[in-house]
Amino acid sequence: MGHRILPAARVFASAAVLAVNLLTLPAAAQTAGVTRTDLQRHDLGAPSREAVQVRVDLAPGVVFGRHTHPGEEIIYVLAGAIEYDVEGKPPVTLGAGDVLFIPAGTVHAAKNVGRETASELATYIVAKDKPLLTPVK
Repeated sequence: MGHRILPAARVFASAAVLAVNLLTLPAAAQTAGVTRTDLQRHDLGAPSREAVQVRVDLAPGVVFGRHTHPGEEIIYVLAGAIEYDVEGKPPVTLGAGDVLFIPAGTVHAAKNVGRETASELATYIVAKDKPLLTPVK
């Protein structure tokens, strides 16, 4: 009977993590034309750090405004053409198969500059218990 409780506990824990993610995701991350799909979240061996993977889909012409993360972001473009504006660097347009590294706390934005939905796989190595994304005005 103990084996049946464990799967239920995992489902409950997963639901709790999803609820926390939805409650702590700022309104800026819920921009029209932007779909963020949480794929996985795991504690790391380093104290107070976690890895988070998210698929981000941007409709044509959509801008995901200036923001920061409480850790590093590693981007892999899955489809389309995305222009990244990373503070201190000239804007760069990346396509499917291209990668980008954004250091912790760096202000950045993204814009779909193509005619189709653009998608990226974003992997974050971040401080736990902090908002994953903080908008910057």
